Amino acid sequence: MRSLTERVAGHETYVCRVTRVAAVALLLFAHVLPASADTSVWQASKGDDTVFLGGTIHLLRPGDYPLPEAFETAYQASDRLFFEIDQAQMADMSVQARMMQQLMYQDGRTLETVLDEETYTALSAYAGEAGLPMAMIQNFKPGLLLSTLTVIEFQSMGFTPQGVDAYYNTRAVGDGKARGELETIDQQIELLAAMGEGYESEFVMYSLRDLETAGEAMEEMITAWRTGDLAALEDQFIRPMLEEAPELYDSMLVVRNNNWLPQVEAMFDEAGTEFVLVGAAHLIGEHGLLAMLSARGYEVSKVGAGASDG
Repeated sequence: MRSLTERVAGHETYVCRVTRVAAVALLLFAHVLPASADTSVWQASKGDDTVFLGGTIHLLRPGDYPLPEAFETAYQASDRLFFEIDQAQMADMSVQARMMQQLMYQDGRTLETVLDEETYTALSAYAGEAGLPMAMIQNFKPGLLLSTLTVIEFQSMGFTPQGVDAYYNTRAVGDGKARGELETIDQQIELLAAMGEGYESEFVMYSLRDLETAGEAMEEMITAWRTGDLAALEDQFIRPMLEEAPELYDSMLVVRNNNWLPQVEAMFDEAGTEFVLVGAAHLIGEHGLLAMLSARGYEVSKVGAGASDG
């Protein structure tokens, strides 16, 4: 069995694509529900040019397959796939070593010194229940701590990192389809390393609360994801995050979406058709890719649906 450090290093880039722990639990992990043609896959069109956008789930259980048919429809119609990062780099041992180096305190600080007493006590209690010795995680920065706790929580439920992204990356390699990425893995490492910096106690306490209650709303949230219900996803994810963690909303979603938008728009001028696969949280809300594309005059519609969702 791999060590905790090896497991976290291999998995945390999946986890860091979302901000709110509840979203990790409820947006990214699919429950076993009937496949539907009406799901979180959209197409944005400009004249005869089309780009598909799929809201992905990064961790899945074997029983969660097959995926909704709209994903396969978009995949078959596409010449190139774009992911958040280069999937192949996630198995690179040098990348994993660099990740762990940057995500752990190197200046003498520990969780015990940066967290207030109430938060540290709550974290110790949670870690104890999870069978995770505090000595093992003392040097973890908040972003790595969140990733570790989330991975442990959902691995215990049978989830693995073989989600939508990994599945279609493997398919694209086998089918000889070109692949690209919207950002580098170093950008994601830097983002994760900065999570909670300056407000560590609030961040960790907020994360612990969400981890303890995430499962309660799973059915409702996953239903919204599988049917592509933008309004429900915004109510259940975007609004609570704006109220409780606006800094994370800005850094993890708004800034990154703004960086990705020009890249997506450039795809319309390229020959062939692209399928962009990103965490579902990046598609929803006023700062989501769908709304921004619609505001720029692109026709946005759900794959398999006749009406525009823009």
